[in-house]
Amino acid sequence: MSFASEPPRCFAVVPCAGVGLRAGAAGPKQYAALGGPSVVAHTLDALDAVAELTATLVVLSPDDTQFEQHAPRFAQQRGWAVRCGGATRAASVAGGLQALLERGAAANDWVLVHDAARCLLQPAWVQRLIAACVADDVGGLLALPLADTLKHAVGGRVDQTLPRADKWLAQTPQMFRLGLLQRALREAGDAVTDEASAVEALGLKPLLVPGDAENFKLTWPADFALAARLLETR
Repeated sequence: MSFASEPPRCFAVVPCAGVGLRAGAAGPKQYAALGGPSVVAHTLDALDAVAELTATLVVLSPDDTQFEQHAPRFAQQRGWAVRCGGATRAASVAGGLQALLERGAAANDWVLVHDAARCLLQPAWVQRLIAACVADDVGGLLALPLADTLKHAVGGRVDQTLPRADKWLAQTPQMFRLGLLQRALREAGDAVTDEASAVEALGLKPLLVPGDAENFKLTWPADFALAARLLETR
């Protein structure tokens, strides 16, 4: 498929090359079962339900042999699985952007980067982000205003309480132009933990789009139990 001559489109990139050590699972957390399907299968099903997305590209580790087993429907969905993941999230996303260009995407197309482990994603949240950002000069991300009191710790004890006004918890997807994001990641290096911070390092100010509390990232063992309960209520 070639998209270079068409109006800007939206693509999703899902970095899926991590090992998920903190989750306590027997293998990569994205392949853990959650109510039957795997974590990543839930994530990809939600993205596939977003009509505004032209395609989804999943970035796997070069030695990944499990993805097709744990996401059997992905072959019928709009997307590609590429084994070009790096040692960091930033490296995996950068590899995914290059893979999109090789498949006909253009520098001015939009890319929505989403965590494989945010598997409670709802299509409506993605559509909200697209609607808010598609006419924006920079792009933006789903995020939640910080509701809890924020503590700074030293040695496991409270050092000080920080003001929570104007502080947000970053979520995904994070939506930026492909060319802009590629440059931002190249200049920021592998240390950045999300795409927005790389774009911020260019002096730009991404748009904050209200997300949802259920759009959390499965990180710790307790997160899986909570996600399973929430899926049962849907």
